[in-house]
Amino acid sequence: MEKISILWADDEIDLLKPHILFLKDKGYDVHTANSGDEVLELVEKNDFGAILLDENMPGLSGLETLNRLKTKHADLPVIMITKSEEEYLMEDAIGSKISDYLIKPVNPKQILLSLKKTLDNKRLISEKTTSNYQQEFRQIGMTLGDRLNWNEWSEVYKKLVYWELELDSSKDESMMEILKMQKSEANTQFCKFIENNYISWLNGKQPNGPLFSHTVFKNRVVPMLDKPETTFLVLIDNLRYDQWKVIQPIVAEYFKVENEELYSSILPTATQYARNAFFAGLMPSEIEKRFPKLWLNDEDEGGKNMHEEELMLDQLKRLGKDIKVSYNKITNHAAGKKLAENMSNLMQNKLNVIVYNFVDMLSHARTEMEIIRELADDEKAYRSITLSWFEHSPLHDMLKQIAAKKGRLIITTDHGTIKVSEPSKVVGDKNVNTNLRYKQGKSLDYVKKEVFEVKNPADAFLPRQHMSTTFVFVKEDKFFAYPNNYNYYVSYYRNTFQHGGVSLEEMIIPYVTLSAK
Repeated sequence: MEKISILWADDEIDLLKPHILFLKDKGYDVHTANSGDEVLELVEKNDFGAILLDENMPGLSGLETLNRLKTKHADLPVIMITKSEEEYLMEDAIGSKISDYLIKPVNPKQILLSLKKTLDNKRLISEKTTSNYQQEFRQIGMTLGDRLNWNEWSEVYKKLVYWELELDSSKDESMMEILKMQKSEANTQFCKFIENNYISWLNGKQPNGPLFSHTVFKNRVVPMLDKPETTFLVLIDNLRYDQWKVIQPIVAEYFKVENEELYSSILPTATQYARNAFFAGLMPSEIEKRFPKLWLNDEDEGGKNMHEEELMLDQLKRLGKDIKVSYNKITNHAAGKKLAENMSNLMQNKLNVIVYNFVDMLSHARTEMEIIRELADDEKAYRSITLSWFEHSPLHDMLKQIAAKKGRLIITTDHGTIKVSEPSKVVGDKNVNTNLRYKQGKSLDYVKKEVFEVKNPADAFLPRQHMSTTFVFVKEDKFFAYPNNYNYYVSYYRNTFQHGGVSLEEMIIPYVTLSAK
């Protein structure tokens, strides 16, 4: 390993020879200086990893030297050493972005620890993270071989997301590849689990099923309406669990998490189905039957999520909740700013629903716009853009206001999304829907082992457009592709984020209740 050069500046440097020899013995290349002016001169000629800087030197003081250093070398780590414990010196030094602060007399081990914290912190954390995942890898692998129930699958997914986020900051690409392989194996097993249980759950023939899109409002949202505070339900379209975890630290500045659970999106994991089911408290075929004029099928013209407020009000009425409620759908920045300016007026309502569409638009824009593809090149970058959007969004401002007014908060979503990589061939007539993760039609030809097929839509409470309609949901990270113009189609859609099918990322989604701090 290449030696790290450090510079130690002290007007009594000759007295520190034992310390310097100790650091050299530990593998550091130590240079010395007697004054601030000498420090500035040496820094221009050498590439130092860090500077140990005495605060109390004649001539140019330690703090003056620090200020001049930072104007030209803002990223150069500086460890300040001083005899003084006066508070103003610490504040000045910390305000000048020092890396660490030590009080004389210092012993060699203190110096070594400070250097390791400053220079090796990221490497040590990365190595520790890698080591910890290596230990858990085997445990997760053994778990995947068990017959898991829904709650156990939720815990497996939480662990995989946890390690994915931990390894984001690690430079160990080989370990990240191992995690990707384990996540892929988990998705294979999860898809079998869904195939074996989904229809039985919906028809009440299988116990220990998940909370579903059409039951979460009744079982989780409505009980909160008995509490005295105003409740805000924020549904961020297409928000995966990992994306929630990256914005959680910002939300945690104003709210404490009371409960975080994972519920299941219904199939198809698409807005038209999952979000309508969420607000109606009904499955799609039940919505079509109760509201024949409101429900639109895939091949019908018009917006498929135009009546969510009406569906929600009907559900509240069925559940005997006669309350003041508002519903706002935000699809652009201007609408978000306008709502943020009107938050005070919403406090008089018992329930305020805010549907925010940014993440869904991001996934579509990433498919269609080259520049967004480059910005969100991989999962880590996709999460990063989500975080950056949230930090600077009107929604962030809204949450601050809700916290200030002591409102209660729910953050959830309707479905997730998955980065697709492998095509799955499908053939259908001109009326087959365009979604890449599910297809419905009367004459579909597909690779059976690559899909979860529902030959009788009524079994999955899905509308039947024709007597012979079949629904097929592609599994894992595949996407449907037509034989016509196959190569162009595959190259265009490979590595895009899609939803509608069966995967951990699309189906296992967050429902979080929070209270203001």
